[in-house]
Amino acid sequence: MLAKTLSAALEGLDALPVEVEVDISGGLPAATVVGLPDAAVKESRERVKAAIANSSYRFPNRRITINLAPADLRKEGAAYDLAMAIGLLAAAGELDAEAHRFRSFLLLGELALDGKLRAVRGALPAALCAQARGLKGIVVPPDCAAEAAVVADIEVYAPRTLAEAVGFLAGKLELERRQVDLDRIMGQALLAEGDLADVKGQAAAKRALTIAAAGGHNLLMLCRECQAAGGGLRLGDGTHHHRILNGGGACCSN
Repeated sequence: MLAKTLSAALEGLDALPVEVEVDISGGLPAATVVGLPDAAVKESRERVKAAIANSSYRFPNRRITINLAPADLRKEGAAYDLAMAIGLLAAAGELDAEAHRFRSFLLLGELALDGKLRAVRGALPAALCAQARGLKGIVVPPDCAAEAAVVADIEVYAPRTLAEAVGFLAGKLELERRQVDLDRIMGQALLAEGDLADVKGQAAAKRALTIAAAGGHNLLMLCRECQAAGGGLRLGDGTHHHRILNGGGACCSN
């Protein structure tokens, strides 16, 4: 039996849609992942198998082929675990593939061996991808919910476990829709304490901030050194504040 779910692959700052196709057929028991996966994606076979078994579902002891399409796009990381597990359960008959929520949500998340959902990178661009495709929403781990909920006009749900995700997608379990107050978040971001003068070294980064401040430009900083030396500080003259966000990203705001 064949089942399909939707996920997303990061490419730079954007997310591209990935269709996860799961086919279960006769033959010697084996699980193969194709579609240009990296080592972390290939290892997902073991995580998904353990998560399904430890969530009280039956793992199909048959030949399993998982294709991540498009096949020419490099797939990296553990973010496809949830989509693979849901596809496997649907193909095995444990989940109704025609359920009204099954094809309406993009699925993103790493699975622990006990079935819990772990945070992954790219919740925001994945939510934007779901919005662009006209999907109803996105299902992500709880730690990624606030990031995904920044995107307007899509629903964000954050099950804690694989079992909760299955129940939600089957329409048997209702989860709280995750939402954030974007105005409050941005307001807090502008109320930074400290000053860029407290940062030692980082001459190139401080010059970039100065130029961005002078021209009123947007700015994105991605580097470990920026996190260590500048996270939570600001560049300001009392009227204009240029907040360096924790996690290595920075945005300038007048």
